[in-house]
Amino acid sequence: MTGMHKSPYFGYSVEFAQHRQYAPGDDIRHLDWKVFGRTDKLYLKQYRKETNLDLFLLVDASGSMAYSGTKKSAQWSKYDCAASIAGALAYLAQRQQDRFGLALFADQVLSMTRLSDAQGHWRSIIESLDSVGTDDTSAVKKGRGDAALQQEVRSTDLGRLFDQVTAKLARRSLVVLISDLFDQPESYERGLAKLRHRRHDVIVLQTLDAIELSFPYRNPSQFIGLENEGQLNLDPAALREAYLHALGQHLRQMEQITRRFGFDYLLIDTSADLGPVLSQFLARRAMFINRIGSA
Repeated sequence: MTGMHKSPYFGYSVEFAQHRQYAPGDDIRHLDWKVFGRTDKLYLKQYRKETNLDLFLLVDASGSMAYSGTKKSAQWSKYDCAASIAGALAYLAQRQQDRFGLALFADQVLSMTRLSDAQGHWRSIIESLDSVGTDDTSAVKKGRGDAALQQEVRSTDLGRLFDQVTAKLARRSLVVLISDLFDQPESYERGLAKLRHRRHDVIVLQTLDAIELSFPYRNPSQFIGLENEGQLNLDPAALREAYLHALGQHLRQMEQITRRFGFDYLLIDTSADLGPVLSQFLARRAMFINRIGSA
């Protein structure tokens, strides 16, 4: 079925959008003769073209996404936040009768669903998101340091991900990447360049825990890498300034790379309420698309 949302592009369909002054070479079948009779000027009727949307969700299931803050108020991990966002966007796509699919990834695509607008497909997306969870990294989080388990923990490889995804997408799609983006900026940039070359639209939602953003630790502690980095005994107070500087630099670089290709970017604090954050972001995006369509 044709998507229920409006396209930013004009065509000749059923919903009238606006008039445009006639230019030599335009199809005279779409001239508005009533306007010509009143104004003695030639204007074309333009109609809003409805379009189908293919929404493809990329959710990071690497080891670092298992992290959740140590505060008692922390209820979920970064992966839980990413899965909730993906479920919400898939539900919106289903309501709009658009096709949507999901890929879970780490150093490569771990699982992938087909693109579909069938009834019940949303439930299969939720089951796929729920099947991964963060069980594979639970022992590492608790500091047991099991060597065999650490070998199973996967790191992020965005360059390889985009290679695999672009090979699967046969038509122009909206790709939503939900990840903490803990990868090399060069690999990330190469991946976005491939998506831009294939004319896909992209939304990047970078999810980070409040503890990662503020680094409030004060006492000497043992830090355990969730992606096979091992364990380190560190004095957080001594390196807090350097950590925040490095993190801020990485966040700015990833945002700049994303926006350089004309894609949307949003940093999400997993401790924040997702409802207002997502609704405001999607409202701004809709306003921007409408401005493009009326330009």
